[in-house]
Amino acid sequence: MKGRSLRHLPPAGRWTVLVVASVLAAAALQGIGLPAGLMLGPLAAAALLQSHGGAVKIPGGLMTAAHAVIGCLVARSITPAILSGFVHHWPILLGVVALSIMASASLGWLMARLRIVSGTTAVWGMMPGAAPMMIVMAEACGADFRLVAFMQYLRVVMVASCASVVALLFVHGSGSRFASGYFPPVMLLHVIETVAVAGVGAALGRVSRMPAGTLLGPMALGGVLNALGVISIDLPPVVLIASYALIGWNTGQRFTREVLVAATRALPQTIGATAVLMGCCGLLAWMLVALFHIDPLTAYLATSPGGVDAAAIIAASSHVDTSFVMAVQILRVIVLLGIGPQVARWVAGTLRPRA
Repeated sequence: MKGRSLRHLPPAGRWTVLVVASVLAAAALQGIGLPAGLMLGPLAAAALLQSHGGAVKIPGGLMTAAHAVIGCLVARSITPAILSGFVHHWPILLGVVALSIMASASLGWLMARLRIVSGTTAVWGMMPGAAPMMIVMAEACGADFRLVAFMQYLRVVMVASCASVVALLFVHGSGSRFASGYFPPVMLLHVIETVAVAGVGAALGRVSRMPAGTLLGPMALGGVLNALGVISIDLPPVVLIASYALIGWNTGQRFTREVLVAATRALPQTIGATAVLMGCCGLLAWMLVALFHIDPLTAYLATSPGGVDAAAIIAASSHVDTSFVMAVQILRVIVLLGIGPQVARWVAGTLRPRA
């Protein structure tokens, strides 16, 4: 394919090529069992097309909707069972979350100190949270979210692969990402409630001018209402897939040749830092087993730095304490979204030369 072969296509033609390539890439990654395949496939397709002149313009309204859906996705996980697990185990949960964030921030600081990746970008890239949220927050805070995406998804692949192997030591078989199919029956009332939460939350987040407010607003509003049992958040699989694709496209088409060169240059160090972070989280899991007699797989999935989705998928096909696993994962995401910008600025400040 020549470098300019897609530049002369009309917008409709570019969109067609992008959608087809994204579907094929996502299907291939899903076929090998990669939890983030539905986002990595569109991201890779968009990056490939961008490098051949096939970039498309994604309407801002669609990106706002995608952010709101991701916020509702996290809010849906904040259930009474999660809150009950937090009440019973809150000292352990806070300790695990604090230590894992300290480990990731320290590794990010070290990468920035060694000038492998710039300050705030290194910190956001090493944050052990949900990759889509970290990318959105990094972009809102002025970091190079393209390198953040590279670091985040590299860790997702490494952690998901390792966690899958660990899970196979305890259970047999695997769960499906959408066990009830891509078009399950939905309740109209729940869909209306979800749309209302997404719209109102995104509007409040935009008015507040907080970083990634269109994501944090629906997450906060939906989380409170869902935990109280006031509403039920229903996100049809096709809506989630479309949102993953939009975020993947938005990130992938920003991968210029310069970004890819920088990512390749930092690849060995990023793999090493990710391995160290996985080791630190594995040590936390061992401490949970030794001190609190939590079963090994539950402890490993709870402390895993790969994100909520990967942990939830593996937990769904394993005999583990799912409420404990999700309580740790959700709490870590909430804490990161709350203090992430301050941590990134603090790291950047420590690296700035003093007068």
